[in-house]
Amino acid sequence: MRCWVAFFIILLIPGFQTMLAQKKSDEAIKLKTVIIDPGHGGKDSGALGRNNKEKDIVLEISLRVREYLNQYLPDVNVIMTRDKDVFVPLDERARIANENDADLFVSIHANSIKNSRISGAETFVLGLHRSEENLEVAKKENSVIVLEDDYRAKYEGFDPNSTESYIIFELMQNVYLDQSIGFASSVQNQFEERVGRHNRGVKQAGFLVLRETSMPGVLVELGFLSNKYEERFMASENGKVYLASAIFRAIRDYKERFDEVNSKLVSGGARNTEEKVNRDSSEKQIGENIEYRIQVASSQKPLSKNEGPYKKFDNVWEYKEGSYFKYTTGFTSSHEEILKKLPEIRQVVPDCFIVGFKNGERVIP
Repeated sequence: MRCWVAFFIILLIPGFQTMLAQKKSDEAIKLKTVIIDPGHGGKDSGALGRNNKEKDIVLEISLRVREYLNQYLPDVNVIMTRDKDVFVPLDERARIANENDADLFVSIHANSIKNSRISGAETFVLGLHRSEENLEVAKKENSVIVLEDDYRAKYEGFDPNSTESYIIFELMQNVYLDQSIGFASSVQNQFEERVGRHNRGVKQAGFLVLRETSMPGVLVELGFLSNKYEERFMASENGKVYLASAIFRAIRDYKERFDEVNSKLVSGGARNTEEKVNRDSSEKQIGENIEYRIQVASSQKPLSKNEGPYKKFDNVWEYKEGSYFKYTTGFTSSHEEILKKLPEIRQVVPDCFIVGFKNGERVIP
């Protein structure tokens, strides 16, 4: 189950309730598994520079990211979608992430464009492209599916070179948009502040590999192989070290925030459990307990009553956070009860997750 959800244990021995609940929850809520996805590979070379291929550069940098994670975050399980020069279909990359119940998906690529003067790093999250430039990047990365057998059947008739095919990304909601944007921003900050790369920002576009994964995820474009200076940097020993360490630091910082938010939830939840057992009057609990819901959609524009989650669920509640509209279903003041509802909702929205509110403001996750 997704690690954003904290699990609490209530035992019959009063003296051990808080301690055991904290211990068990600590095991469940930490960021445990990261997928590193080096783009392209094998018969798919990806973008081509004057002297280098995208598939080779991103693999070497990805292997270094794994090395840093294994060395400095040994409690994190790092899984590579490929660790050598082989072709891996996009749906297989997503399957690896989903079957390993990953907490974060990081796909690493290098870009190319006709204008050789353009440079810089950018990180994408799943969404509707906001510019023709973003659409072209998505088309380029999605075009690898034509090398797969029966790709039209596998991807339900999706044509990576047809603009019309990308309409599907306008109709979908990315449940993990907030987390993905947060991590993408951290990646970009590391590139700019620690590596001195031109920051082209966090962007949205329709990438099939992100659409198929059920966890926060990003697609990183390290730089432009079409720019001779950036190609030289990415292919150099220093460039590989700096770029890999920047991605590592972003993952490390994301894990720290992830674990901190959830440990606060656990400690608060454990205290609430103990207080609930010891209280004589239920009136004391009014306004003090967390209200739980299950988030099923996130959108940059408000959804009408006849689309998205409203068509799937009878009870839908909208709230706004920043510039995004969030949609939840289910409601209970019991964490145990919301956990029971989660499997049923996941049959409809596989990547839904539990959120909690206190005094009308979201506190979980």
